Amino acid sequence: MNRVVGVRFKKAGKIYYFDPDVHELPVGTQVIVETARGVEFGDVVVGMKEVSEKDIVSPLKKVVRIVTDEDRKISEENRLREKEAFETGAKKIEKHQLDMKLVDVEYTFDRNKIIFYFTADGRVDFRELVKDLAAIFKTRIELRQIGVRDEAKMIGGIGPCGKPLCCSTWLGEFDPVTIKMAKEQNLSLNPTKISGICGRLFCCLKYEHETYQDMLKRLPSCGARCRCPEGAGEVIETHTLTGKVKLKVKNPDDDTEEIVTCHVDQLTPINKGKKLRQSDGKRKPDKVDQPDKSEPVE
Repeated sequence: MNRVVGVRFKKAGKIYYFDPDVHELPVGTQVIVETARGVEFGDVVVGMKEVSEKDIVSPLKKVVRIVTDEDRKISEENRLREKEAFETGAKKIEKHQLDMKLVDVEYTFDRNKIIFYFTADGRVDFRELVKDLAAIFKTRIELRQIGVRDEAKMIGGIGPCGKPLCCSTWLGEFDPVTIKMAKEQNLSLNPTKISGICGRLFCCLKYEHETYQDMLKRLPSCGARCRCPEGAGEVIETHTLTGKVKLKVKNPDDDTEEIVTCHVDQLTPINKGKKLRQSDGKRKPDKVDQPDKSEPVE
């Protein structure tokens, strides 16, 4: 077993684990750690805990130190330098007439590297741009292409729900989202109504997916015959969220039909096997919104 702490470098960023060494690091402690890309300034978001060897990525790096006032001053200076670097980078991109959009600029804590995040429709030859930027900043330059989801995460914004974007406030990693999730939740399949400001399917379609799946397993298909407290009838409509079912029940006394509503727990299936929801029993492959295939953004 290894003792670790979880450190995050950006708001709603991915959590990385480090060896706390001799330090006592409660949640909220600011620390300096060494990462694959250099020395970084981060916040402890997962307190010290024991994990097995198989659950960590070796070698497990140690926390260098707890942040000092001098470290905070350096971090603030880096934020100011990033704004200046962004303006310079945008001008150089325009000068070289490159088909790319600069999204963000980030200094590593030790200033050994500057990372320029950008979006583009395809591959971009930015070799001359890197030379220009390296000549100006006198340090290592990295240009990293990101996808539209990562762009929305960095810039932030307000979603159609009226709240700040999940990805920019608390969602650490993107999960695959499929159009099937919208179908099972009886949502409109109009792309403009189920897509976020990034143009991809809503991440929130994933949140209640398991609940809908569990309920759909219990609900009968339309056309199935079931018995309810009012008698036997045919299912004509189901409501996944509430678990309620509408049946067309025939009154044996006067041979009239009526529509009754009851909960799925009150039903007993008469015929075994559910009818397929599609006439030929075939389903086209569902569209999947996978996380962008760019490098993960910390």
